[in-house]
Amino acid sequence: MSEHRETPEERKEAAAIRRRWITLGEILAVIGVLISALALWNSWSERSAAEKERAAAKAEQANVSRHLLLKSSGGGKRLALAAHDPDQAIQSQRLIFPSVFELGAFDTTEPRIEAEWVKRARKKAQKKDEKVRGDSRIPVAITTSFVADGRTFTDTALYDIGYKASDGGVFEGSEVELKGLSLIERTTAAKAQRRLDSLWAGRAP
Repeated sequence: MSEHRETPEERKEAAAIRRRWITLGEILAVIGVLISALALWNSWSERSAAEKERAAAKAEQANVSRHLLLKSSGGGKRLALAAHDPDQAIQSQRLIFPSVFELGAFDTTEPRIEAEWVKRARKKAQKKDEKVRGDSRIPVAITTSFVADGRTFTDTALYDIGYKASDGGVFEGSEVELKGLSLIERTTAAKAQRRLDSLWAGRAP
């Protein structure tokens, strides 16, 4: 039986087939590399997103701990003040009224607002309060030193003191009943007096 010898055409066809298989293998290898790279990138992206979320949550928590929101209780002759967040411990406070009242600052280590302070403020603002009847309010800036997460912070904010005068006047015998406290806005200790004065002037009739 004679041995079959490949013709030139058969050799060319066989070489072409081998080249096609090599090309297909290269393509599959590239696809495999791309899939691996995509999986690696996806894994890195997920870890990066998770780390960013954790960092954002940590930053938000730190930001919250640096700000204080006061709540009031009681009423009548005195409002007791406390932090809404039980993990924040108030160390001291400074309260200031609008400059027109000429009251200076009230420094206290017992967080509170006295009805007598508001009564004195009313007496200093006769032109304003002669037009006030029944329930009313006076803005005050409160700078608080407090401890949170083992660190000491300072927070300054403007609040409205809600009160009711017994006769709506500014006479010596008028009595003031404190009703509550509500947040107006946050500011800084350096800007508190100016912002407070501007707020009070804007309420003038």
